[in-house]
Amino acid sequence: MALLLDIANILGGLLLAVPLLRSLPKVGDPLGRFTDKIAPWAWLVGVLALIAGGYYLIVHLVSGPHLFHFEVVGIAVGVILLWDRLTGRRALTSNGAGVLAGSSLLLAVFGVIAIIVGLQGLFTPN
Repeated sequence: MALLLDIANILGGLLLAVPLLRSLPKVGDPLGRFTDKIAPWAWLVGVLALIAGGYYLIVHLVSGPHLFHFEVVGIAVGVILLWDRLTGRRALTSNGAGVLAGSSLLLAVFGVIAIIVGLQGLFTPN
């Protein structure tokens, strides 16, 4: 289950950070093409992040030792990826102008943080 949370954090982070990562030379285009392929499945990554993050949130609140950042980031990634399905309003990640500023920039930076947290979770023993 921890591996699913880490994968959801990494994939969700990639989906959120794609506007920022596309501007990187030499790696932006391949990452952009990869995220274009998984973008139709963003809702599934969001559901996985919510389920895995919620599970570990309940486990760590009930039996300890304490709340970890892995599950908090996973729940946030899940909510952001499912925002349009949960609220019926437009997605938070699209600002329409193609300019990376404001909430789009904030979510892209959060996506990079989610990628780092997911990678950290892969190498952290449970």
